Amino acid sequence: MIPRPPEPELTCWSTSQTSAFLRHCHAVEDPLADLFELMICTGIRKGETLGLHWADVDLEARALFVRWTLVSVDNSRSMLNAPKTHGSRAWVALSTRAVDALQRQRRRQCRQQVTARHHDNLDLVFARPDGQPLRPQYVLDHLRRLTADAGLPAIRVHDLRHIAATIMINQGVPIAVVSKTLRHRNVATTIDTYGHLTRDAAADGVSATCAALDAADARAA
Repeated sequence: MIPRPPEPELTCWSTSQTSAFLRHCHAVEDPLADLFELMICTGIRKGETLGLHWADVDLEARALFVRWTLVSVDNSRSMLNAPKTHGSRAWVALSTRAVDALQRQRRRQCRQQVTARHHDNLDLVFARPDGQPLRPQYVLDHLRRLTADAGLPAIRVHDLRHIAATIMINQGVPIAVVSKTLRHRNVATTIDTYGHLTRDAAADGVSATCAALDAADARAA
């Protein structure tokens, strides 16, 4: 039996590196700055981001609904498919930063529609100036260039999802909440993927318990 190849190691930036990347994106006014901001702030997948429609965004309720995922066929044409799993088709909460990113993107699209010679109104949140879907390779090329210009370690587009999860776990968000946010099939999937981070959190937890007991002993002495 051919052994199963090992899972690739996750590549993650620190919170400060992630912040530096987003600041750089906005400083150079990259057209995909808010796409990357949304992915990091929500943890949604690349295809889900590229397939997101304005009809599935409710800024007042601060939520978006993942209904579609955009896939590339032969790296030449794109098509909309159902999300990865049934559980992936769900509402995703939006933070203030995510709402701001979507509002900026809407204003950017309005300006593009005014100046474009031709525009297909496909209702996509992130699209080319003519309204057609963005190619995944185009997004990857932008990420690589921006990352290099910012002097950061190279990552894949999907690693932005891992970065979102890593920041949540490092900030003490319960693993069950992280799992729900990422729309994993179950908590076990989240633990399998980010177990090394939960072990670190567990170490912090027992250290805090020890410190509390030591402090109580000191007060009683």
